[in-house]
Amino acid sequence: MKNQIIIRGKRRLDGELHVTGAKNSVLPLIACCIMSEKEIHIHNCPSIADIFCMIEIIRSIGGYAVLEGDTLVIDCKNANPKLVTADLTSGIRSSVFILGPILARFRFADISYPGGCEIGLRPIDLHIYGLKCLGVKVTEVNGMIVCDGSEKTGGVVDLDFPSVGATENLMMAGVLGMGVTVIRNAAREPEIVDLQNFINYLGGKVSGAGTGVITVEGVASLHGGEYTPIGDRIAAATYLAAVGTAGGSARITGIDPEHMHAVLQKMRRAGCKIDEFADGVFIRVTDRLRAVHKIETQPFPGFPTDMQPQITAMLAAADGSSCIVENLFESRFKYTAQLIKMGARIIVKDRVAVVKGVNGLHGTQVLAEDLRGGAALVVAALGAEGETVIGGVQHIDRGYKNIEESFARLGADIVRV
Repeated sequence: MKNQIIIRGKRRLDGELHVTGAKNSVLPLIACCIMSEKEIHIHNCPSIADIFCMIEIIRSIGGYAVLEGDTLVIDCKNANPKLVTADLTSGIRSSVFILGPILARFRFADISYPGGCEIGLRPIDLHIYGLKCLGVKVTEVNGMIVCDGSEKTGGVVDLDFPSVGATENLMMAGVLGMGVTVIRNAAREPEIVDLQNFINYLGGKVSGAGTGVITVEGVASLHGGEYTPIGDRIAAATYLAAVGTAGGSARITGIDPEHMHAVLQKMRRAGCKIDEFADGVFIRVTDRLRAVHKIETQPFPGFPTDMQPQITAMLAAADGSSCIVENLFESRFKYTAQLIKMGARIIVKDRVAVVKGVNGLHGTQVLAEDLRGGAALVVAALGAEGETVIGGVQHIDRGYKNIEESFARLGADIVRV
């Protein structure tokens, strides 16, 4: 029998949690290590499924990668890129990040198409377009991406959309070698800034991260060292949403509140009392939440799509009706069918969900079908009456380290069986 999480809801959440390094930051940092022939230590690394998958990918090309406690040790001195098998890349979207670093160092790369959560189309067209702008010859054969970077130079890439993955991949592709790479309409997420800081720490020359234009000056090589990534703003916000659902008070540390500004603003409008400090936030919820008129997912600094399911779960039992608009992924409302089984009143039409708050949710058996949708079920269950049994836990494990242990520390009645 596969793992299940069992939650008996309606218990206040009180206490303190410290978040680990951001999943969405650590994954490209791991890929970036391919460009260095020196040993690199990444601290505060989360022990989650996606990280272990990326470790296996590094090993598959001859690199050394071991997670010792919360420190990931990587040495790609002996890396010799070869075909990365589909069973590895099909399990994780972030496997596409190895394209840029491998091209930068070895001037060629062959990988199969990446996988990940089935939340809608996430084409890598922007990645391929950007690489072609840098002089890389890209062909697609039988589900394989074959890249010849023997004539790779600098260049200007105008992205049609500020894609996080494409921005990070193109940043890394331009790090080694001659020329200057300019990425316009670049993504501005904090994880982009973290990648820039990491590359520069290793001896690269990147500027502009956090703005719409990023410039990468090619260098001859990168060295090694030790680095601590930013905290996981999505995990932190998930914990806050759970307190919003169940009530109580909690201090979440290890993150920069500015990285969560859009989420915190919506939660305040819902009635959560939130105080910000240098290394985290304090949340207090004593009354029933109220609806939020409209929440629209947008690229940073807008409301993150990765928090859309959790905020919807929080608002399912709020007073009034909320409107949620999903602008990034067309299939990200699949999880709402599971919330409806718990008594939620949600009407979905295309990319819009209308959430009519009910007096309370009730426990039942539900199934997580993707990472953030699974987290939303946990959030909902913590505030629901009775027992909720959540299957598909492997999806949740992709982004949260022992989520049941974290909530148990806050006083939740939650176990994994």
